[in-house]
Amino acid sequence: MEITDDREFPAALAALGGIDFPWEYDEEADEAAASNMDYEPYQEFDSAEETTGWIRAWTGNQELTGDAFRVFGQDGTGGLAALWLVRPGPLTAQPVAFFGSEGEVGVVATSLGEYLWLLAGGVGPLEAVEFGTDSGVPNDELRAVAEKYSGSEPRTPAEVLAAAKAEFPDFAETVQSWCR
Repeated sequence: MEITDDREFPAALAALGGIDFPWEYDEEADEAAASNMDYEPYQEFDSAEETTGWIRAWTGNQELTGDAFRVFGQDGTGGLAALWLVRPGPLTAQPVAFFGSEGEVGVVATSLGEYLWLLAGGVGPLEAVEFGTDSGVPNDELRAVAEKYSGSEPRTPAEVLAAAKAEFPDFAETVQSWCR
C-alpha cells in the first residue's frame, strides 16, 4: 500500500481548533475534574520532519520515518494524537492513535469521524487509553462538530473504543516491535 503524503488539514480537525478544551486538576481529590479532557487540538499537522523526529525519539528507532502518521493534537504532558495511515483511502478514513508521554499507546478510533464521536462523549485520546470511556461528560459543542463532520450516526465513547480495539487489537505490540 502506498502511504499518502497528504498534509492538508481536514475540515473536521480545523473545526476542533475553535473549541476550548478546559483542563482543571482537583488537588484535593488528586484527579482531573470529571468534565475535563486533557486535549489540545492543533491548527495544522506537524511537519514531516517533526513527525519523524518524534517517532524516532518515542521508539528509539532511528530507522523509522514519520510517514505513517499525521500528528494533530496533544495532551498537557506531551502525549500525541495522530492519524495512523494504515489503509487505503483519505486521511479521514484512517484510525486515530494516541502515544502517551509515559509509554501509553492505543488506537482510540477507527476513523476521524469516530474520533469526533469519542470527543463529543467527553472522552479524549489520553482518557480513552488510560481510563476507558467512563470518564467523560458529553459536550454539546463537540457533538455539533461530530454531527457536521463525522459522516456517521451518533456513537458512544464505549462503542468507538470497542470498535477500535476490535480492529486493532495488536497495536501496542506493533508499536513495541518498533522500539529499540
